[in-house]
Amino acid sequence: MRPQKITVSAVAASNWIPVDYKQSPMNVGVACVVVSGTATYTVEYTFDDIFDPTVTPVAFALTAITAQTTSKEATINQPIMAVRLNVTAGTSPVVAMTLLQGQR
Repeated sequence: MRPQKITVSAVAASNWIPVDYKQSPMNVGVACVVVSGTATYTVEYTFDDIFDPTVTPVAFALTAITAQTTSKEATINQPIMAVRLNVTAGTSPVVAMTLLQGQR
C-alpha cells in the first residue's frame, strides 16, 4: 500500500481507506496531527467489506487513538479491511491522518 494521507476539516468522518489485510505480518502505522483549531478525534477500523454496497461497515475505535485532542500515533497489527478518521468535536478542526503499511 502506498502511504495514504487524508485531512478532515470539519466534525465528520473521512471515507474508509482500504489496507492489505492479506499482508503477513500485518502492520499499519497510523499518525494523526491536529493541524489547526481544536479537535476531538478517533481513528476507527472495520473488518467489513467496504466495497460491497449492501454492507454498512461496523466501526471499531482504535484504543490508542480514541477521543484524542492532541497529535498521536499507533500501530495496527491485526488483519483489518479499512481505516478512517472520525472528528467528533471541535472548533474549526483540521486533523491530518497518515497511514503507512509495509511491503511483503
